[in-house]
Amino acid sequence: MLFRTVRLLFLFCCSVLFFAGCKPRETAVQAGVRTQTLHLGNLSEPNDLDPQTVDSQQTFNIVMGLFEGLAQYHPETCEPVPAGAERWDVSSDQLTWTFQLRKNARWSNGDPVTAGDYVWAYRRMLTPSLAAEYAYMLFCLRHGEDYYQGKVTDFAQVGVRAAGDHTLVLSLNHPVPYLDKLVCHSAWFPLHRATLEKFGKVDTRGSAWTRPGNFVGNGYFVLADWRPNQVVRLTRSPTYWDREHVRLNEVNFYPVDSLDSEERMFRTGQLHATSSIPIDKIAVYKSDPALAPLIGQETNLATYFYRFNVTKPPFNDVRVRRALAYAIDRRQIVERVSKGGQKPANSLTPPETAGFTATSVVPHDPERARALLAEAGYPGGKGFPKFEILFNTNEGHRQIAEAIQQMWRIELGITAGLYNQEAKVYTSTMRTLDYQVARFAWVGDYLDPSTFLDIMTSDSGNNQTGWKNAEYDRLIAVTRGTGDQAARFQAFQRCEEILADEMPIAPIYYYVRNNLRLPSVRGWYGNLLDLHPLKGVSLEP
Repeated sequence: MLFRTVRLLFLFCCSVLFFAGCKPRETAVQAGVRTQTLHLGNLSEPNDLDPQTVDSQQTFNIVMGLFEGLAQYHPETCEPVPAGAERWDVSSDQLTWTFQLRKNARWSNGDPVTAGDYVWAYRRMLTPSLAAEYAYMLFCLRHGEDYYQGKVTDFAQVGVRAAGDHTLVLSLNHPVPYLDKLVCHSAWFPLHRATLEKFGKVDTRGSAWTRPGNFVGNGYFVLADWRPNQVVRLTRSPTYWDREHVRLNEVNFYPVDSLDSEERMFRTGQLHATSSIPIDKIAVYKSDPALAPLIGQETNLATYFYRFNVTKPPFNDVRVRRALAYAIDRRQIVERVSKGGQKPANSLTPPETAGFTATSVVPHDPERARALLAEAGYPGGKGFPKFEILFNTNEGHRQIAEAIQQMWRIELGITAGLYNQEAKVYTSTMRTLDYQVARFAWVGDYLDPSTFLDIMTSDSGNNQTGWKNAEYDRLIAVTRGTGDQAARFQAFQRCEEILADEMPIAPIYYYVRNNLRLPSVRGWYGNLLDLHPLKGVSLEP
């Protein structure tokens, strides 16, 4: 009897274990809702987590949670809202902006955030040897550009000063009515001086200060882990001044450059949201009533274009550049290749950017393209040297490159090879101009045409084409030196005309962001800048 009882008990325990083992395993997404842990696809590995050397929107997505500037983007409108500064005042001549900082703001190590932290950060940003791509964003400060160019060596002459621990005063060369939008950008974030100096010189890029265990930021998250090409993990900061309103406990960013892999991770419960979606899956999701609510298609203030390295022949010949640009059928690309609702681009600046629309046009004109190529000495493409199109690793970029490669072969009789590089290498290649033709894209950093047209000035670290034009630079200086919107727009029109004439870049399309997101992600909104501050984001069942 005892033996039988023990045997039955044994069989019962086995059955319990068996059925427990058959219970569906909790996915990362399900666990995330329970623990407020957000899992995001982020397309590419960040080059670094230094806010002054940010090189992509994917990196900025992470940095935006680790640091807080004077103002922050509103998650729906992208208009500036108070952040590190609780308020600001502008002088009647619009040349002096005074920011009152929050007295309870703290760095992640507990130190108070002071006006001096902003002053020191801006000095580093304008240090020429750092070669910060966004240094030009601070040229609106009095003598900011002069300091960057070495014409002024005393930083005390630059228009930024601490009027006490919690008052920051910015003095400008000219009125900048959108300065409160500018300071939302990472170029204007403060830095913890002692931490940076502990791990390197002021102009050192990629030093160990941005590694877990060393990192000190002032954002609503802190850096908990960074495993290259695997994950960047942020956790809620215990020292953030408004931590009670931060809903998420943890955010994991996954640098997945394969869109197929990212979509599969979403489908299998590893991601709450993706950065994009494979082109061939867009129709699949949209046509299925059960899947359609998961796909988002949102117009962005962004332009996809090809760069020409004008320092290398034959791309130093404007006729060649124009021929290549005119041979591209942009409508065919958006309708048959990208297929995500994008619009053919005729200019660098997207239409209706804060009321501005470029009137210049980059046409699709194969006949004129062939004539220009013949004028340049390559009739029918004869004698044209073989070259390569560079793109960062991504299936969509490859498909577009293949389409353009074929257009150039059919219309112009020239041969282009294709090669891709992973994000970090690609970024370095761009900076050193070690390419011939390359895919690139620009997403607006704020709501004004200058966020696009400023990148093509001679002194912009984001130009990266080798192209320079004195008249273009003069016109941009005009836009920076006046608050008259009509005069600014007139100068911007002329800048677009110069770009269309000299063609250092070939616009391809204006963006529509296509990605996947679960309805459990609350507080995340589609917006023109495709920026999503995570402070107000939460996960709901």
